[in-house]
Amino acid sequence: MKKTNFVLISLIILPILTWSTKIHAHGSKINYRETKAIEIQATYDDGTPMANAQIVIYAPNNRNIPWMKAQTDAEGKFTFIPNEEIDGNWDVKVRQSGHGDIISIPVSDRENLQTQIITSNFEYNPMQKLVMTVASVWGFVGTALFFSRRKS
Repeated sequence: MKKTNFVLISLIILPILTWSTKIHAHGSKINYRETKAIEIQATYDDGTPMANAQIVIYAPNNRNIPWMKAQTDAEGKFTFIPNEEIDGNWDVKVRQSGHGDIISIPVSDRENLQTQIITSNFEYNPMQKLVMTVASVWGFVGTALFFSRRKS
């Protein structure tokens, strides 16, 4: 009887506790500002800086071998100067603890360069949010049932 009550309460309360209109668990955002150098600003969806995140930069002429590896500072920032002789899209990958994103930065016509800010922004669609909520509830219920079973 106690097990049934526990499961019923879990099925009612857990969805209420886990429901959110916006999920910030694993999203990330990368901004860059281009002047003579390119400044990367990496943050999580909630605005928290991705401090000491791993950065891998790929030049347009060789996408298989990293052109540079580095990491962000405590504010999630990193600045680099791409090779002026190589025009094209420079890919910058930022990762930290399994979270991250990749952004492609067009670099050409360095003499007529203007300052611009471009954002890479990933958001979960409603179906992904629903699947994550259902999976969380299923995990809580399964764990509760596992620990509440009778020992033989």
